[in-house]
Amino acid sequence: MEKKTIAVIGMMCAGCAANVERKMNQLEGVATASVNFPARTVLVEYDPSTITPQQMKDEIVKAGYDLVIEEDRNIVEIEKNAYRQLRQRVIISWIFAFLVMAIAMGWIHVGDRNVANQTMLIISLANLIYCGRQFFVNAWKQLLHRMANMDTLVAMSTGISFLFSTVNTFWGEQLWGSRGISWNTYFDASVMIITFVLTGRLMEERAKNGTASAIRALMGLAPKTARLDTGDEVPIATLQKGDVIIVKAGEKIPVDGSVLTDDHELRIDESMITGEPLPEVKKVGDHVYAGTIVKGGTLRFRAQQVGKDTMLANIIRMVQEAQGSKAPVQRVVDKIALVFVPAVLAVAILTFIIWWVFGGESLLPKAILSAVSVLVIACPCALGLATPTALMVGIGKAAQKNILIKDAAALENIRNINALVIDKTGTLTIPNGELTAGNGKTDAPFTTLSTQLEQRETLKPHAREAMRSLQKQGVDIYMCSGDKEEAAAYWAEKAGISHYRSQVLPQDKEDLVRELQSQGKHVAMVGDGINDTQALAAADVSIAMGKGTDIAMDVAQVTLMGTDLRRIPDAIRLSKETVGMIRQNLFWAFIYNVICIPLAAGIPYLFGMEWQITPMWASALMAFSSVSVVMNSLRLKWKG
Repeated sequence: MEKKTIAVIGMMCAGCAANVERKMNQLEGVATASVNFPARTVLVEYDPSTITPQQMKDEIVKAGYDLVIEEDRNIVEIEKNAYRQLRQRVIISWIFAFLVMAIAMGWIHVGDRNVANQTMLIISLANLIYCGRQFFVNAWKQLLHRMANMDTLVAMSTGISFLFSTVNTFWGEQLWGSRGISWNTYFDASVMIITFVLTGRLMEERAKNGTASAIRALMGLAPKTARLDTGDEVPIATLQKGDVIIVKAGEKIPVDGSVLTDDHELRIDESMITGEPLPEVKKVGDHVYAGTIVKGGTLRFRAQQVGKDTMLANIIRMVQEAQGSKAPVQRVVDKIALVFVPAVLAVAILTFIIWWVFGGESLLPKAILSAVSVLVIACPCALGLATPTALMVGIGKAAQKNILIKDAAALENIRNINALVIDKTGTLTIPNGELTAGNGKTDAPFTTLSTQLEQRETLKPHAREAMRSLQKQGVDIYMCSGDKEEAAAYWAEKAGISHYRSQVLPQDKEDLVRELQSQGKHVAMVGDGINDTQALAAADVSIAMGKGTDIAMDVAQVTLMGTDLRRIPDAIRLSKETVGMIRQNLFWAFIYNVICIPLAAGIPYLFGMEWQITPMWASALMAFSSVSVVMNSLRLKWKG
C-alpha cells in the first residue's frame, strides 16, 4: 500500500469535500481517503497494483473536481491564479450589485418601472453569466452524479430569484396586478447572493492561508539551488546521491549528507530539527540535514538523501499527513455534511408549500422568497471548516515548537493524559559522551555514588522543569530504568519523580503501561530505543525522542525533535487548546443553522412579528458564518 497527499481543485464547501471523499473511497484499490477541506488536499492510501493516481484523477474529474498529480503543475501557482480570478469576480460582482441596488432603491433613475426592471434584468444576467457561472456549472455536474453541495443551494436560490423576477418583469401586471396582488422583482437578491457568497469565499481563502503557514514555512527552509564542488550552481531537484556539495557560512544546506573534510570552525545551526539553540560542531563522517544553516566555516559534504528522502521532506510529509487526517469528532461532522444539503432542500420545499397552502395565492411571492432565503442561509461550510481548520493550526503550531504529531486522533487524545511512563537513559538523561561540554573527567576516581553516576550520564537540561510542569497539569510520572535500585532512585529524585522502577526489561515497561490503564488512567509512554517499542505500542499516546531509533519513531504517534522534554507539557496544553477551539467552532456552526434557518423560513410570523431574513441578508450571514469559524481557529496561532 502507498500513502500520498494530493492537492484537490474545485472544492468550495464542506459538501464538496464530502463528495470527493466519498467518490475516492468508492474507487477499487483505495483503502482510505481523507479530504482536508481547508488545505484542499486528500490523503489517500491505495494499492498501486490496482489503481494509479491518473485513474483516480479521471474519476474525480468526472465528478466536477480535479487532482493535481502532474509534477509540472505547480499547485501554488494554480491557487494564486484561482485567487486572482476570484478576487476579480468579487470586484465586478460588487459593481453589478451597486448598480442594481441603486436602481432598485431609486438612487439612479433610468425610466419608468418597466425600464428599470428590464435594466436590472440585463445587469443581473451579466452577473450570473460572468460572476456566478461556476455555481451553475458545478451544480449541474453534481446533479449528474446524484450529489449536491453548496453550489447547488446557491444556483437554485439565485436561479429562482432571477427567473421569478424575469417573469414579473414581463407578465407581473397580468399575473398579479390584475388580481389586486402587489408584485415586485428581486434582481437585487439574485445579485447580492452571488456577491456575498463570492466575498465570503475570498475572505475564507485569505484566512485559510494563515492555517497553512506552518507547512509553507517548513517548505521554505530548503534552498532552491546547490553549489557543487565543481563550482556549478544547480537546482536541488537535479541533485543525486553521491554529489559533492559546498555550503558557505550563512547558507542553508540543500540535502542530507555526510561531512567530507575537517574544518575546526565548522558549526551547523540545527535548531529547526533538534530545537537546540547552540550550533553543533561537525567533523568528518557526521551527518548534516537539509534546511539547517552553516553558522561558521565552510561545509563540504556528500549527498546521501535527496528529494523526498531528506529528513526535512519527511517532516513536511508527516505534518501534511497529520493535518489531512481526521479527528474522531470530524467523522461525525462528515456524515452530517453528506445529508445536510438534501435536508436543506427538503426544508426549503416544505417552507414554500406551507406559505403557499396556508397563505393562498396572494402569498406566493412570499413563499418563493422564504424558500430562497432558506436555501441561501443554510451553510454546511461552517460545519465542514470547524474541525479541520483548528487541527491544521494546532498541528502546524506543534511543528513550529518541534513537536511532530502523526495524526489528528493523537492530537485529540494527548489532552486526556494523566499518567506518563518515561524511559531513563537517552530520554530523561544523556550519556556524558554526547555532551558538547563534558561534566567532570571520565578518568576521575569514583568517590561517591552520585559522582560515579554523574560520570556516566547527566540529567537533560530542563528535565526537572518539564516533570514539574507535567505534575502541575495533573499527570502522574513513572520512570523506568534498567539500572540497579540505587541508580534509579538517584535519577528519579534528581528529576523530581516520585514513582520509579529499576532493573526493568522491555516486557516490564509494557506491563506497567497496561497496569496503569487497568486503573482507568490514560497513559503516555516516552522512549527512544528499541527496548521501548512494546510500551510505546501499548500506550494511549506514544512519544518518541527525535534522536532515538527509527523503530521507536515509527511506532510513536508524537516525535519530539531534539532533547527538550518541556515539549511534552506544551503538547498537552496545545491539545487542550485545539480541542477547545474545535468545540467552540462546532457550537457556533450548529447554533448558526439552528437559529437562522427558522428565521429565514418566516417563523417570526407565527408570533405576530412581520419580519424575516431576506435572501440578500441571508447570503451575508452565510458568508460571515464561514469566515468567523476560520478566524476563530486562527486565534490559536496567536496564543503563546
